[in-house]
Amino acid sequence: QVQLVESGGGLVQPGGSLRLSCAASGSISSIYAMRWYRQASGKQRELVARIGRGGDTNYSDSVKGRFSISRDNTKNTVYLQMNSLKPEDTAVYYCNVDVIRGVTLSDFWGRGTQVTVSS
Repeated sequence: QVQLVESGGGLVQPGGSLRLSCAASGSISSIYAMRWYRQASGKQRELVARIGRGGDTNYSDSVKGRFSISRDNTKNTVYLQMNSLKPEDTAVYYCNVDVIRGVTLSDFWGRGTQVTVSS
């Protein structure tokens, strides 16, 4: 199996910064795309950022210019640097990764980490 462990969430004031991490472990041959989603209370889960194995990135319009996704392939870890945080960024943040195990591609989810932006 594959386990994803997220960390770095917490309470931060508006305008502040946080850095989320998500480390994958287990039966992994290779990791392709890695993503961060978020789900605010009462809302649908939305894609925040994506990074391909080669480092190509995509962002939702709501976070473009404020958030930065990166990855360390030697550690099977993806990061989300969040700057200039706003109250509307409050949500549970989940990582999602595409994992190759043998010849099978599957995606896995972390359990989520809470980010609260409030004064």
